[in-house]
Amino acid sequence: MVRIIMHGCNGKMGQVITDICKADDQVQIVAGIDVVDNRDNGYPVFTDIQDCDVDADVIIDFSIASAVGKLLDYVSDKCIPVVLCTTGLSPEQLNRVSDMSKDFAILKSANMSLGINAIMKLLQDAANVFAPAGYDIEIVEKHHNLKLDAPSGTAIALADAINEARDNEYEYVYDRSSVRQQRGKKELGISAVRGGTIVGEHEVIFAGLDEVIEIKHTAYSKSVFAKGAVEAAKFLAGKPAGMYNMADVIG
Repeated sequence: MVRIIMHGCNGKMGQVITDICKADDQVQIVAGIDVVDNRDNGYPVFTDIQDCDVDADVIIDFSIASAVGKLLDYVSDKCIPVVLCTTGLSPEQLNRVSDMSKDFAILKSANMSLGINAIMKLLQDAANVFAPAGYDIEIVEKHHNLKLDAPSGTAIALADAINEARDNEYEYVYDRSSVRQQRGKKELGISAVRGGTIVGEHEVIFAGLDEVIEIKHTAYSKSVFAKGAVEAAKFLAGKPAGMYNMADVIG
């Protein structure tokens, strides 16, 4: 049984993860951390992480960037692995995470979905088939109208997976409205759509002569990211120090 501390337990993702863990006999949330303790989660909740005295094997973090500093202090004090899912970390925070991974097991990924990370592996194989044959590559991502960043971090991660397989031969193009010219052979176009309540959709297009291959992932709820975080926690518990990502989880 993997014992988990849920950092950000009363947020939307924290509650989804709580429900997933209740149905999974391989894990148990033994404590939660949140600034507000206003729910009956079935485990103790601490409004200050430094007050948490519950033994655990791993922490799952889905909180806010401003809370990550105290989280990392706690990780250092307790020598406990952490699945770090909070986005928007500053360069200073990211540097600290990198430095701490020399002494602690830390897992951080651009997208926690098992499906997205499996697709990244598929894309590298596909790119090595289609790119030498002259196929054009485009990525289209869609998200809800409240999302602030564009393109999504996941779209960039997909592009990076392709580019890594091709020795970084592609240039990312985000906007073609400023020029009037044919598409370059080494362009990798990335387009962003924002509207409604779309949770997340990413489509990679390989377009060749009279043939189009599409690899697509659609998230219908936040549960796909929560499930990935739980699987990551199972993987990370007991691992030696190092920086891990979801590619390590899916093998």
